[in-house]
Amino acid sequence: MPRILVRGMSTSAFEPVLVGVAQLEQRHADPVAGTGKEPLELMIEAAREAAEDAAGPGLLAAADAVRVTRGMWPYENPAKAVAEAIGCPSAESGVSMWGGDAVQLMLTESALEIQSGARQIVILVGAECGRTQAKARRAGIDLQWRTTPGVPDRTFGEELKMRTRAEAVRGVSQPIQMYPIFENAIRHARGETLDAHIHRVSELWAGFSQVAADNPHAWIREAMTAEEIRTPNDFNRPVSFPYPKLMNSNSNVDQAAALILCTTDIARRYGIPEHKWIYPWAATAAHDTYAVSNRHNLHSSPGIRIAGGRALELADVEVGDVNHVDLYSCFPSAVQVAATELGLSEERPLTVTGGLTFGGGPLNNYVMHAIARMAEVLRQGPGDVGLVSSNGGFITKHAFGVYSTAPPAQPFRYEVPQDRVDAMPTREFVPTFEGPVTIESYTVMYGSNGPSAALAACLLDDGRRAWGNTDDPDVMHAMVNEEFCGRPARLHEVGTIGF
Repeated sequence: MPRILVRGMSTSAFEPVLVGVAQLEQRHADPVAGTGKEPLELMIEAAREAAEDAAGPGLLAAADAVRVTRGMWPYENPAKAVAEAIGCPSAESGVSMWGGDAVQLMLTESALEIQSGARQIVILVGAECGRTQAKARRAGIDLQWRTTPGVPDRTFGEELKMRTRAEAVRGVSQPIQMYPIFENAIRHARGETLDAHIHRVSELWAGFSQVAADNPHAWIREAMTAEEIRTPNDFNRPVSFPYPKLMNSNSNVDQAAALILCTTDIARRYGIPEHKWIYPWAATAAHDTYAVSNRHNLHSSPGIRIAGGRALELADVEVGDVNHVDLYSCFPSAVQVAATELGLSEERPLTVTGGLTFGGGPLNNYVMHAIARMAEVLRQGPGDVGLVSSNGGFITKHAFGVYSTAPPAQPFRYEVPQDRVDAMPTREFVPTFEGPVTIESYTVMYGSNGPSAALAACLLDDGRRAWGNTDDPDVMHAMVNEEFCGRPARLHEVGTIGF
């Protein structure tokens, strides 16, 4: 039986509540045959389905804001086009900036505006057609998607520089490079062998796959075993040690999602059944150092620890009170860091979707799917509490939301405890160095013909950090079969590493 929380009803006349959710999957689009919907069409359809989910079709025409998650499409003002299509052409249009934390930040801002009386009904929507785009690229087809000219009324978030030139020069600037470096640092910090580590992590990911198998909206619904996930083959090719393809985010999806928020008064006025209502209790946001080079270590996150912990404090719940969790899961390292920092056991389910590998990774819009699925799960367990985490960059930007079908004991609360995160230790970085170093962590990148480059974070004797690389075949072979974290090496000024 679900645990029913008895909480005092907030007295605000503008209490925010999530009343409608929708998720769509487009599996059979074929750009060669000219079939399939573009992202804008999927957004419109998702918004309409969210209103149907709420049993309140009149919500669409009455919406006073439509907000879209930035995506890999050419639209300039997609929110305006969505608003016109669903019958609220005068609604404020908004679009987020890039980042996996964008959805939660937009939802938080929307909830605060509803609570203040500035807004009554807000629609959040997003879509990606990564699978269609990949098919079109392979076929040499230029997709003729609609134009949506104009400038959105609002932009949420800001563009942040999370890569340094010095990192890029050393070949370390993409998620598929950074996250496996975090993974190997986690292994070393835990004192695991290479074999014990990959077995544990593949078991973790097999748990995510099992959740996806039970999620009707997941992209990959065939449950995979830990052995299948960790074993390289023609399909599950090595990408970056220790990750094969099935430990990477899967952006090769056509997916859309929508959320509708309003006041409880509006929900009652439109006759939306209360068992549909999901209350946002609390939210927080913070960021770790924008440059990975300046992190104190590569296996932890003060931002997650402080902001995530504060979200639970604002919601007045302990981590053990949380019934359902969705940790942002672009790569296994992100999940492990978050679970450790929040005090969550890896033995419990850490996703409600199946994660970005199996549930689907529609770039910045994954968290909208996570919140939509969390709403469905919470509706099945009245009084349960759900925690959703977000991650942008390289375990850089964090946003958290606590949700429940139970009304909150106090109005929705939001904090950005950035000053506490900024007080945590950091590390100095040097762009070039000649001399002895210790390998802090590393990865080996794979190309079509096998290992192509090894990338390493190096610690100088005085504690500063530098980056290095090597394409020596013997060294790369050793790196994927032996532990190189903690090994002495020599870093040359040009960036190469010698052993």
